[in-house]
Amino acid sequence: MRKNQNIPNLGIGIGLRIPHYEDIFSKKPSIDWFEIISENFMIDEGLPLINLERILEHYPVVQHGVNLAIGSPDPLDFDYLKKLKKLAQKTKTPWISDHLCWGRLPGAHFHDLLPLPYTKEVIDYVAERARIVQDFLEVPFALENLSSYVTYTSDQMPEWDFYTAIVEKADIFMMLDVNNIYVSSQNHGFDPKHYYQNLPLDRVLQIHLAGHKRCDGYILDTHDNYVCDEVWEIYGEVYPLTGGVSTLLEWDDNFLSFQDTWDEALKAKAFQKALV
Repeated sequence: MRKNQNIPNLGIGIGLRIPHYEDIFSKKPSIDWFEIISENFMIDEGLPLINLERILEHYPVVQHGVNLAIGSPDPLDFDYLKKLKKLAQKTKTPWISDHLCWGRLPGAHFHDLLPLPYTKEVIDYVAERARIVQDFLEVPFALENLSSYVTYTSDQMPEWDFYTAIVEKADIFMMLDVNNIYVSSQNHGFDPKHYYQNLPLDRVLQIHLAGHKRCDGYILDTHDNYVCDEVWEIYGEVYPLTGGVSTLLEWDDNFLSFQDTWDEALKAKAFQKALV
């Protein structure tokens, strides 16, 4: 039995971003779904919630977070989780995702997605916290792989084994970012095939696509560029192996028009044909 067999495939979507609101509200384009950054709407009232209500009248919405920092050493923040769950009840999101990272210490929040050491001790720690989060939220919970730029001397295994061990031990899901696989493979010198061929792809419930920027000696995950051919190739190989899951294009800076962004996302259809 595939772990993701009861997870709906919503089709192809893009991230809901303010520069596109005018086109969305005036033209009501035929797009499958939107992903929201949960923290932007975890409030009691105000214009963000008014706009979200307008979106929910016409489109499915999925929540994706950036502040959970599941691997941080401080206790889980249940005030945060209560707000997240309240928003989930409003959006009826079919799942919630966040990042496999740390970003907080007691009394300090770094507002960054920082990689974790790939050790057995961290696996046990993060898996238990992720299990608690999924049980509390009462919807499927997924962790996303990072794009990374550093490694730890304490690492005991490659990232794909670390990622796999956490989701299997916690019995949660993967939100697989194929651009992040490529970025990290270039920054750390591994074959991206080694990454996705060693994942339990039946635990993937959503795929992220994005663009990046080549810098001096490394690649930076910027979400402000077209998806490159190498990332599309990875997507074309991974997508059929998941059984077919929801696909999202992230574009977060140097924005294109809504239509151009949607056209870039729709390129995914050509790479989904292998599943037919």
